[in-house]
Amino acid sequence: MEEVEQAARTRPADEPGREPVGDRPAVRPAGFGIVGWARWFWRTLTSMRTALILLFLFALGSIPGSIWPQRGVSDAKVSQYFSDSPRLAEWLDRFWLFDVFKAPWFAAIYLLLFLSLIGCVLPRTMTHLRELRRKPPAPPRNLVRLPQHASFESDLTVEAVATRLRRMRFRVVTGPDWVSGEKGYLRETGNLLFHVALLGLLIAVGAGALYGYRGNVLVVEGEGFANTVAAYDRYMPGQQVSAESLEPFSFTVEDFQASYIVKGERRGQPLDFQARLKVADAPGAPERGYNLKVNEPLDVNGTLTYLIDHGYAPTFKITDGKGQVAFDGAVPCLVVQPATFTSECVIKVPDAQPEQLGLLVGFLPTTVPMNGEWVSVFPGAANPTAQVYGAFAGDLGMKNGRPQSVYELDPASLKKMRPLVMKADPLAVGKKLDLPNGAGSIEFTGVKEWIALQITHDPGRMPALVASALAVVGLVLSLTVRRRRVWVRIGGTKPLAPLASQAPGESRDDHPGQDRGHVEVGGLTRTEGSDFSEEFAEIVAALNPGVNDAR
Repeated sequence: MEEVEQAARTRPADEPGREPVGDRPAVRPAGFGIVGWARWFWRTLTSMRTALILLFLFALGSIPGSIWPQRGVSDAKVSQYFSDSPRLAEWLDRFWLFDVFKAPWFAAIYLLLFLSLIGCVLPRTMTHLRELRRKPPAPPRNLVRLPQHASFESDLTVEAVATRLRRMRFRVVTGPDWVSGEKGYLRETGNLLFHVALLGLLIAVGAGALYGYRGNVLVVEGEGFANTVAAYDRYMPGQQVSAESLEPFSFTVEDFQASYIVKGERRGQPLDFQARLKVADAPGAPERGYNLKVNEPLDVNGTLTYLIDHGYAPTFKITDGKGQVAFDGAVPCLVVQPATFTSECVIKVPDAQPEQLGLLVGFLPTTVPMNGEWVSVFPGAANPTAQVYGAFAGDLGMKNGRPQSVYELDPASLKKMRPLVMKADPLAVGKKLDLPNGAGSIEFTGVKEWIALQITHDPGRMPALVASALAVVGLVLSLTVRRRRVWVRIGGTKPLAPLASQAPGESRDDHPGQDRGHVEVGGLTRTEGSDFSEEFAEIVAALNPGVNDAR
């Protein structure tokens, strides 16, 4: 400090640009500015660490979609969740956990990952292209300092060494007394291929979400389906899909067959499911037959129809109190016991007179008595019966404007209805149950089956498959190929003693192959953690046949 003060006192006051130390203003660091912050953000976003973090977040963000029910897929379960846990459901909904794949935070992760991959791939691609055009470098001065080194005496020439290295698929450059070889460029090529394929996979998934659609429909045997929006039970289109973009095909379900194991410990387990369809690829086109099976979808110009479920649809004829047929048709039933296909059906008869009718019916495919109850013991319809669990008369509440499920009677309306029958005996096919007080009758007329279909159109399906395959190929290349370099330097010949076979007056030139030069070989791998010693020994053996290990 005393020296500084002394220097300040001795400094000329009129020296330009110089001020006393005590009066000098503090130096402030230069700010980033908008351009600096933008550059920092881009470099951080396009770093490999950020890409890996975003990829992890992308996978992590998909997990809630399999934990909680999602709107558009399980709307009924979402509604049930709100009924069972309203406060928790409200908080989950605030974070879009019932619409994970439409959530703003999921879209942000998706877009940032997309940009990060682009920023990673483009610069590395340009660097790799420059590396492919670059020739292998000349050998270093001291090959003995390389991780792999060998030397031997040989009459090899530069051309001979280059030829042998080329046979081993090295890129070769030669000099006056040296040869440089390099291979393993496919490692970085595979790495880039993996990232490009991952980028293509994201694009394919995004294109499928925008331009594809998915829908579910339940069809009973003997009925048909036309690919229109109104025909779907549930329809989920992409943002760029319109009603006119649906493929105009139609089909009729002629028959459905399910086969089961009938003997042994595995009795009742399914063997095969098959639906026989009549398909028209376009309006007015000739119909063609098609057997629809699990994992063998119907394909109409890229629109796939999958068989995803099946069940029974018994047929009933219901006569009201005035003797009029108020209902006659099939009723799809929900399976409540998959092992035996015991099912429950709901029949709503709003046109019955003088009162509307509602019936709860159980369907038993193979009926036997057991412990005073009627049960089904096999999923096949060997002895089908229908058992009326409850018949009610009154207002079904179908005119109050509130939507109702076709698979249950509205609980609020059911409380106001008058019970007619509670758990009657099972009805065989062709049998009828008369309702009390002249309310009508129900007749079990036959058994049909229903199938549940999922119809999808995903233009990104094949591109996603190709991108996935390329990603696997790129990953295999990046994990198995190693980048390595080899240098060979050929020194001058060493003076040798006269040969025993050399006659007086003969020179050594009359005995070709006897002068042997000093050959040095060095090598290294540019892949961290890989072992190059075994391959290097093979290279040395190829250059110097007859010597197993010249190191």
